[in-house]
Amino acid sequence: MLDINFIRQNPQKVKEACKNKNVNISVDLILDLDKEKRQLMTEMETLKAEQNKISRGGAENKVLISQAKEIKQKIKQLEPKMEKIEAELLPLLLQLPNIPFDDVPVGKDDSQNKVIKKVGKIPNLKNSKDYMELGEAMDLIDVKRAGKVAGSRFGYIKRELALLEFALINLVMDTVKEYGFIPVLPPVMLKNQMARGTGYFEASDEKEAYYLPTDDMYLVGTSEQSLIAMHADEILNEKDLPLRYVAFSTCFRREAGSYGKDTKGILRVHQFDKLEMVVLCKPEDSKKEHEMLLSIEEKLMKVLELPYQVINICTGDLGRPAAKKYDIEAWMPSEKRYRETHSTSNCTDFQARRLNMRYRDKAGKVSFVHTLNGTAFSQRPLLLLLENFQNPKGVPNGSIKIPKKLQKYCGFKTIKK
Repeated sequence: MLDINFIRQNPQKVKEACKNKNVNISVDLILDLDKEKRQLMTEMETLKAEQNKISRGGAENKVLISQAKEIKQKIKQLEPKMEKIEAELLPLLLQLPNIPFDDVPVGKDDSQNKVIKKVGKIPNLKNSKDYMELGEAMDLIDVKRAGKVAGSRFGYIKRELALLEFALINLVMDTVKEYGFIPVLPPVMLKNQMARGTGYFEASDEKEAYYLPTDDMYLVGTSEQSLIAMHADEILNEKDLPLRYVAFSTCFRREAGSYGKDTKGILRVHQFDKLEMVVLCKPEDSKKEHEMLLSIEEKLMKVLELPYQVINICTGDLGRPAAKKYDIEAWMPSEKRYRETHSTSNCTDFQARRLNMRYRDKAGKVSFVHTLNGTAFSQRPLLLLLENFQNPKGVPNGSIKIPKKLQKYCGFKTIKK
């Protein structure tokens, strides 16, 4: 949510952000409603001041009593007008996107994202198999039985591949504890108002989310959602910032916007596990914290020895809450292209305003915190490890080599049938 004072003072900048983020909303209408609201507030405050003055003049005076009743009636007539304006204005304010930073590339969609750098050597694999061929041949992935039990876009992860997930979780925890991250196991359900407080549900995430109408709750689409909402309506102490959390949870998405995409296998599924990093910090520290989150993600990728590239996400692909976002994409041999494994966003005070998360500095001033998030682990790297480290020679059905630094976490050097 944007500060209304910022909107008043920078209408053109807000209009430009809406245009660049493909958000169709009238900023002029918002300003007109805001002006009307302020005029009504002034009128009501003037009437209330008169009312207070009369009450001090003596309730026994019949003329004053008559005037007080008249003023009370005027205020009563203005209240529905105020409620009507607020009911129109708030939903419009909630639809406004965050303002992108100046170094975010302007573009209409993901085709105009900018590659910042590439790391690692793309493997030269001959007679290679995709992760599903490997997973099924080695009894690591079972989508047929999952389909019988739960339907499409589900899978059983089994044997060494399941152990490899736990290994990656332990790797992440060992890595982020050096940065002071607090481990959390968060709720996987969100109250309606908390879900909307994250800033995603005015856009595509509402269609992506699983909603429980009887309870008026949502299943989380990412651990970040319930983790950020943890400090809603709180005033934190400056000395406790930055607060850094890492949460593990199962997440749920309908994938409503991905019809026909990745329908085979388990690359894009309705249920997946994720480790998410979240930071709450002072405004002046958020850019530094964002670079730190990216550096952690890259550190993890280097341990996995996966070739990857870092992307600066353009305005049209940025999403409403983020002012800047990086993606990391790892090489997928079967598709001969990079696929996203991590992202990290700086949402400035956009989510904090919606969730009313503030901090008090040493001078006693209360301000909104900045919120950031970053993927520490999702299940996609499991699939990319299968493809990038496969050895089709010498073993019936092949084998998978485990990266050296990961071996101590999983307890084995290769996966064989």
